[in-house]
Amino acid sequence: MSSRELVVLGTASQVPTRHRNHNGYVLLWDGQGIMFDPGEGTQRQMLRAGVAAHDLHRICVTHFHGDHSLGLAGVIQRLNLDRVPHPVTAHYPASGQRFFDRLRYATAYRETVALTEAPVAADGPLAATPSYTLDARKLSHPVESYGYRLTEPDGRRMLPELLAERGIKGPDVGRLQKEGALGGVTLDEVSEVRRGQRFAFVMDTRLCDGVYALAEGCDMLVIESTFLDEDIQLAEDHGHLTAGQAARVAVDAGVRHLVLTHFSQRYPDPGVYEQQARAAGFDGELTVARDLSRVPLPKRT
Repeated sequence: MSSRELVVLGTASQVPTRHRNHNGYVLLWDGQGIMFDPGEGTQRQMLRAGVAAHDLHRICVTHFHGDHSLGLAGVIQRLNLDRVPHPVTAHYPASGQRFFDRLRYATAYRETVALTEAPVAADGPLAATPSYTLDARKLSHPVESYGYRLTEPDGRRMLPELLAERGIKGPDVGRLQKEGALGGVTLDEVSEVRRGQRFAFVMDTRLCDGVYALAEGCDMLVIESTFLDEDIQLAEDHGHLTAGQAARVAVDAGVRHLVLTHFSQRYPDPGVYEQQARAAGFDGELTVARDLSRVPLPKRT
């Protein structure tokens, strides 16, 4: 199993269908689990997908429409029922604090978990860990909505041929990486920058600056494509994207792997989304998300 992969719990917009649960996604990243938009039924989908409460370290809610947040009550209570031993942080639009409060305390339960509330009030950084930084960007939707982006710090890739030219091998390679120089040879002379991986999660929104900022240079972009292109006016009126619009964002932003999701119940054939994304010019890795699927992040270049 990949150490970095997206677990899709649900892909339906507004209402669930026979084959699509309400939204729900978990990004597994180096031993941490980041949940996005837990809609109704998320707790059961976690069970079906093999995701445990103990896997979760962070919850990111884009906005407080029910298909993106009604599962919060069950997820939070499950964290406490299972006595998750580590702190969990919840990010959500600050303007929806009253909704978060109602969902957090929807019914009686015993609190056993340190759940930190970290509401989002503006574009910018939210958290920094050794393996990623988390940022938010405001989107364009009838209610306040934010998208999220993870960026891994850049590292160094050692170049064996240059190491061999300078006679550096065995334990000395590790010493050079740790100390930055060894016997007059600097780390820069025998390595190159290895760009950190980038992941973005973009839900309910029209096209806006925030969409492009989140998507820029991503290895994986998970993005809503509620409508097909023939219904572009409906998408604009309701604050959503079409499959073609999402794909053109990915093309313009240089995205490597595009994941389309959040599908309207009016379209029973998911294959049409792929057709329209390809017609829009996206020729990279493309996944039309299905409930309970697992999508590994692409390998580093």
